[in-house]
Amino acid sequence: MIPVGFKGRALALAAIDIGRIGRRIGVGEDEVRAVIEVETSGGGFDRQGRPKMLFEPHVFWRELGAGQKRTAAEGQGLAYPKWGTRPYPGDSYPRLALAMKIDARAALRSASWGLGQIMGFNHKAAGYANAGDMVAAFCDMEALHLEAMVAFVASEGLDDDLRRHDWSGFARGYNGAGYAQHGYHTRLAAAFKRWQAIPDMLAPDFPKLGLGARGPAVKTAQQRLLAAGHDPRGVDGWFGANTRAAAVAFQSAHGLVPDGIIGSKTWAVLNTEIYA
Repeated sequence: MIPVGFKGRALALAAIDIGRIGRRIGVGEDEVRAVIEVETSGGGFDRQGRPKMLFEPHVFWRELGAGQKRTAAEGQGLAYPKWGTRPYPGDSYPRLALAMKIDARAALRSASWGLGQIMGFNHKAAGYANAGDMVAAFCDMEALHLEAMVAFVASEGLDDDLRRHDWSGFARGYNGAGYAQHGYHTRLAAAFKRWQAIPDMLAPDFPKLGLGARGPAVKTAQQRLLAAGHDPRGVDGWFGANTRAAAVAFQSAHGLVPDGIIGSKTWAVLNTEIYA
């Protein structure tokens, strides 16, 4: 049941959840964070503790179909046939409340929700029997937002695009044919690049490493690279050009993106591979 005012526990996402849930589709924290940043600026709840939501009148028009309900919704400015007919208000909840008085089911299906801005009509792909169940869950915790987003990505076959960092392909499937008009693909690429430069939170003992990094974690990585047959030309705890070259060679040999950055996915292979 959806809580009154769409205000549930509103539990924030824990950093460890990002990597944990992202692993279900074989991506790291950076890919997940990039999508979250572009869709909702990094947060799933608004200042009132409600799931972030955008009501789409053109979708409500479609969901209602021809008849008295559509006529009533159109008369109140809640439904129209084409996207962009009118500007969006700063807060969509008042419009949603009015739309729900006309048809609650159609109204919930006509809005995008939470961290991943999942459309209500995509509830099945997100793992829910109906839009109401999805919204009720989203009022509870952001981890459920992320689980739904990952389920939707997998259901729509977009996980491969995300793994390959094909931002145009991912944005086309996730945001629709008009993705380029809104620059979703370029924004995703830029967000991903920013997050690549920030250490992951999932396993602090195995932080993200790149050129210039120093310390015990670098030495551990060099030892594993050497054992794997990719000589970093020294196990000295300094991530220089030779260590980067060894990392690139290791990544290429194991089907990883050969970017020379030892992040969560490269660490996972380094730590689980058994070498002679």
